[in-house]
Amino acid sequence: MKIVSTNNAPQAIGPYSQAIAVNGTIYTSGQIALLPDGTMLTSGVEEQTEQVMKNLTAVLGEGGAGLNDVIKTTIFLADMDDFLKVNEVYAKYFGSHKPARSTVAVKTLPKNALVEIECIALGEAHVNFG
Repeated sequence: MKIVSTNNAPQAIGPYSQAIAVNGTIYTSGQIALLPDGTMLTSGVEEQTEQVMKNLTAVLGEGGAGLNDVIKTTIFLADMDDFLKVNEVYAKYFGSHKPARSTVAVKTLPKNALVEIECIALGEAHVNFG
């Protein structure tokens, strides 16, 4: 097992890691619209989703993976009415690659974020991190 950590994404705001890699698979923690310096974007859901995707890309990159290696995502929305807006940004990042996905509405997200996304990906040539 290996802790995946990068300064190109915000540090965890609690007792958890940005991601864990085990047996060639990367499990990211949920990312919200924090900038790498920890500043929260308070803009609309599209801008927040853009930042979330940048954060996920940075964390995955540190683990030797990219968005094309993602096999499953989970999206948490503060308002299900934002579903289509989030989909537009999400689709731009994944293109023709379409990982399995769940999307759920939640009462609140950390720092009153509008969207949070976590993912599971194959990483570093899919080797055992031992």
